Amino acid sequence: MSHFRYAAKDEKGKTVNGTIAARDRGEVVAELRRRRLTILDVEAVGGGGAGRPAKSQRLARRPGGKSNEIVLFTRQLATMISAGIPLLEALEILQSQAESPAFRATTARLVEEVRGGKDFSKALETCPRAFPNLYVSMVRAGEISGQLDVILVRLAEYLEATAALKREIRAAMTYPTISMILVVGIASFLMIGIVPQFKPVFDALEVKLPGLTTFVMDTAFWFKANAILVFGGVGAAICGLVAFRRSEPGQEATDRLILRVPVFGPLFQKVALSRFSRTFSTLVRSGVPILAAMEIVAATSGNRVVAKAVLKARESVRAGDSLSGPLAASPVFPPMVTKMIGIGERSGALETLLEKVATFYDQQVAAEVKSLTSMLEPLLIAVMGFLVGTIVLAVFLPIFKLQESLAKMR
Repeated sequence: MSHFRYAAKDEKGKTVNGTIAARDRGEVVAELRRRRLTILDVEAVGGGGAGRPAKSQRLARRPGGKSNEIVLFTRQLATMISAGIPLLEALEILQSQAESPAFRATTARLVEEVRGGKDFSKALETCPRAFPNLYVSMVRAGEISGQLDVILVRLAEYLEATAALKREIRAAMTYPTISMILVVGIASFLMIGIVPQFKPVFDALEVKLPGLTTFVMDTAFWFKANAILVFGGVGAAICGLVAFRRSEPGQEATDRLILRVPVFGPLFQKVALSRFSRTFSTLVRSGVPILAAMEIVAATSGNRVVAKAVLKARESVRAGDSLSGPLAASPVFPPMVTKMIGIGERSGALETLLEKVATFYDQQVAAEVKSLTSMLEPLLIAVMGFLVGTIVLAVFLPIFKLQESLAKMR
């Protein structure tokens, strides 16, 4: 028998600490759930961070896999395990049908590690490019509780929902991005390649050029003379922004700015809230202790502002205070979210309410993407029409003026 130290909250929200003698961590989790306690943390006495994933020190280049391959792998593995097929045999089957070389190497590594006697969660740690910390933690919780097939189904559902959310964001960003590239490309082609060709024609006409034509011609010649400088400057600015984004202060500054951008800011906030709620709900529902779950949520949030707020709330929970209080102090979390989290804490149904929040914001994101697309499409067409129309008008105005002069002479 080993001794495990635990921290949990009772139905009234009061923090309870204690020690339990048990054969393994699974028995501790089962006992605490029988007592209707919300688990915050469980660790072996003198064990130093039991239950936390160890960092693999394996090869620098590790096997990987695409997100759709991971989802299919998870769903098929859950089906085979629930059907009674042993884990090692199920992994060997999945290895034989892996399509891409990278994922075939991933499944081969898993088969090798499990055949060598490692737990499945430990084997997953050797492939961090394919299986992130969240995946490993949920599988570990499934091994401890004896519900690995159930946890794998939840994982597959979570990965599918996350992939659907990414598709929504990609749909929201793809159209305006491509449209802006086309606008800039067409305008640049006309200004650099076409407009300057009309200068000899206008000189031969010997008419006074309209102000719009003069402005467009001067701009076109300036762009043609400084094209390398202009495009080089734009490229340098983009590289500088990317480098700044990769720095620690740059990430937080750009994440904060993204949430404040007009039109797109509210959309990105809803995406962050959906990801936070769904990840947190999935981890807690799977039996991952709240403190460990919050650490994973912060690392997978995708936004430093959200991560900072979650880590601050984690320290509050560790000290025995509420989760909702520190989140309410962050401008990212609206009152509806923090109120539902507070109700979930008091009622012991935190994961259920978080799932409802995630579903609500998923619907909001889908509706907002549709609205943005319908709004941006005519706007970008109008911008493209205005730019091209202005250039074409500037080219033909002198010709129209010449026709008028010839008509008067007759």
